[in-house]
Amino acid sequence: MTHHAIHRDSQMQACIDACTECHAVCLETMNYCLSQGGQHAAPEHIALLSACADICATSADAMLTGASVSPVICGTCAEVCRKCAQSCERMGDDAQMKHCAEVCMRCAESCATMVA
Repeated sequence: MTHHAIHRDSQMQACIDACTECHAVCLETMNYCLSQGGQHAAPEHIALLSACADICATSADAMLTGASVSPVICGTCAEVCRKCAQSCERMGDDAQMKHCAEVCMRCAESCATMVA
């Protein structure tokens, strides 16, 4: 355990975990979407999944390092995650899309609690 981990509260640790999970799920979903083709592989949808994965990683990193800008990054992360969830929900009755949307919404809600 790093010395910073001792000082993090459970709400921040939960947000770090949500961001880390969302990062992984968005990357997995992006790969899935590209393999599906059609609307799943639409450039805007793929770009949103990529941006969501990136901002989730950045948000987790900022919290892990204790960066003073982490609330700002978390606010942006919450917004991007919501947009990504909406994009995934528009893909219809697809288990991977539903899973990604749920993970993105959980991350958005968790990040929203970190905004000062």
